[in-house]
Amino acid sequence: MPIFYQHNINPSTTLGIWKIEEPESFFLDKVPPLKHQVSHPYKRLQHLAGRYLLPFLFNDFPLEEIKIADTRKPFLESERYHFSISHCGNYAAAIASGVQRVGVDVELVTPRIKNIASKFLSDKERAYLDEWSHLPALHLEMMTVMWSAKEAIFKWNGAGQVDFRKHIKLNGAMVSLAGDWLEVPFIFAKGKPHRLRIIARNFNGLILAYVASEASVLT
Repeated sequence: MPIFYQHNINPSTTLGIWKIEEPESFFLDKVPPLKHQVSHPYKRLQHLAGRYLLPFLFNDFPLEEIKIADTRKPFLESERYHFSISHCGNYAAAIASGVQRVGVDVELVTPRIKNIASKFLSDKERAYLDEWSHLPALHLEMMTVMWSAKEAIFKWNGAGQVDFRKHIKLNGAMVSLAGDWLEVPFIFAKGKPHRLRIIARNFNGLILAYVASEASVLT
């Protein structure tokens, strides 16, 4: 069973990463059919693996109750659990909580992120990342952390129509935590501004970022 990583964030919130090594039939035996059409076989495999993770995190997770919002966000109408799913390459990640909104994202560190940097980084954020420009590998890693963190916030919000440069703003320096984790402070500035604390880590070229804390409203 290739559970790549699992982390109990608090008594009501858990996340995990699954390394996909199984065929689609493995997941179809355990996961209800997807309620939305995913035509690409590998994309479908990734989606199924993400769903499979949810009852692995909470064994009473009601997969059959998952619905898809107009924004393409999966959700439970009962809000029995708040959850978020992400997939990239051979990995799927999921986070679930019984008490608070959550968001998760996984990304592979590749130079391709530079091609879209102007779409998600403000001028101030690019200047901040340029502090690592003399260390190309680290600079690329931190840029990927920024993208992954903003994706996690986008999923936490769940309402769509978010401008990553305008509405999701870095709010201070990244801080190193124990165990190779990073804390990245943001302000989500669409509507009433909220402070958010993103936690991220690099697993040998796979970036994980998640938000699982209640946002504080700026007054």
